[in-house]
This record gives sequence, structure tokens and C-alpha cells, in this order.
Amino acid sequence: MPSSSVEIDGFTIIRKLGTGARSVIYLAKDDMTGNTIALKRAFLEKPEDTRIFEQIEKEYKVARQLDHPHIRKCYKLIKRRKLLRVNEVLLSMEMFEGKPLEDSPGLSLGDVILIFRMVATALNYMHQRGFVHCDIKPNNILIDGKGGLKVIDLGQSCKLGEIKQRIQGTPDYIAPEQVKRQHLSHRTDIFNLGATMYWALTGKNVPTLIPKNMDFATQVLQRREEFRAPHEIYRKIPRSLSQLVLDCVEEKPADRPESMSSIVSRLDKLIRDIFGNKLQKNGTASN
Repeated sequence: MPSSSVEIDGFTIIRKLGTGARSVIYLAKDDMTGNTIALKRAFLEKPEDTRIFEQIEKEYKVARQLDHPHIRKCYKLIKRRKLLRVNEVLLSMEMFEGKPLEDSPGLSLGDVILIFRMVATALNYMHQRGFVHCDIKPNNILIDGKGGLKVIDLGQSCKLGEIKQRIQGTPDYIAPEQVKRQHLSHRTDIFNLGATMYWALTGKNVPTLIPKNMDFATQVLQRREEFRAPHEIYRKIPRSLSQLVLDCVEEKPADRPESMSSIVSRLDKLIRDIFGNKLQKNGTASN
């Protein structure tokens, strides 16, 4: 039985799942369809909250044009008004019992490679349909204990080639062209993905053009600092994987891999090399 005291017309709230940027996400049942869903709710409390409304609407509109097993689906967008102004937004989404990559310690090297292959496949699908995610980071990758994965939060997504009027992104994973407000392309996601892989492999962040604690409004850029390759931090990381990460986080978009599909191919080779060697060793041991 639902134990939550929260009441939202049209939905039966079961429990709170978490909080986002000025929003709350609940496990709920859609009273019309009977389906169990994740329900994102945001209220207008300050004038700047309209940006959250815009991002939620963007997430809905983009997600409705996509159908991929590793991208979370959105079902319904509800705007509620008070005194002719929208003061509440609800987004009904696919429920996925997973944790953010950020909260998933103890992953093996093989796990990490398989996870990023799935993410790269999902992003390649988005690119083929003309969209850039623009905010790939550990918190936007959900994984479960059964090998399932979902890329979430399409609120900053845009069309390929778009130029945004303001800087959007997460400082530790943001690409140079996002900071400089230049054209955004599939290579923007490649940088975000590479920065996320670097974090997953080393526990450290790739330097970006924005310090973590800087207010985007100041628009003060910093030069990227030098940083060590993943295999220099942990020797067990294959050089080929380390080089892939470094290629992804090149400052100039043209110097990064040409596509997500090329990244998938390189990850496939790593998977064959790692798991093939393990299978060979196991076979030798059993003979």
C-alpha cells in the first residue's frame, strides 16, 4: 500500500525516489493507465524556476521522438496553472530500478567498458535522429544489478548544430564549445562521455574551461590544466582504453573521434581483448 502523504491529482504516490534541480521525483501509479511510473514534479517558487519548466518540457519533447532501450522514455507532460500562470509541471517517465553510476562503486574494468558501450550506443542513436544530449555525466547514467542501463535527463538536449544563448552543462564534464557558446555537435557528447569515462576509471575529473565552483553568469574562462592519462594513474588500465579517453576529451571537436559508432567499435575491440584473454586463460586452466 502507498505510504506517502503526498497527493497529486491523477496519480497515486507510493514513495519519494529523489530530488533534482528544484524538482522531486516520486514512484507513482498513473490512475488512468494503472502503470507504475516515475513522476517528476516541479513548482514555480522563484522567477528563475521557469528555466526548470523549460528543461522539463524539452526533456519530454525530445524523449517523445526517441525509442531506444537505453534511453528513459517520457509518457506525459502536465502543466497546471494558477491565476493564468503555469505554477506546477509534472512529467510522467519510465520507471527504472537503477542507481546513478556516481553511486555504484565496486565495478570491474570490464563492467565499466560494457557500461560505456551501452551509453555510446544510446548516444549514437540520438545523433542519428538529430539530437545532442549535452549533459552526459555519472549522475545521468542509471544502472541496475541485472545489466540494465538508462541514459536520463534530456532537459539540456538540443538539435545538432545549435548554438545556445547561455552556458549549460555540468562544470566537471562540460565541453569547451559549450563554454564558448559555439555550435554543439555529436562531438560535444563525445567530450562529455570521455570526461565521464575518465572519472569512472580514475576517480578524478578532467580539467575543463570552467572551475567547479564558478558561477556561469561570470563567464570567466580558464585555461585547461595538464592532466595525467588514465593508465598513468592506474597501470591496470589498458593503454588503448586510456588513449580512447584522451581522444574523446581533446579540446578541439575536430580532434575527437569522428562518431559515437567509432567509439563503440573501439570499445568492442577492448571487450574482445579483455574477455577473450580471460576465456582463453580459463580454457587453458581447465584442460
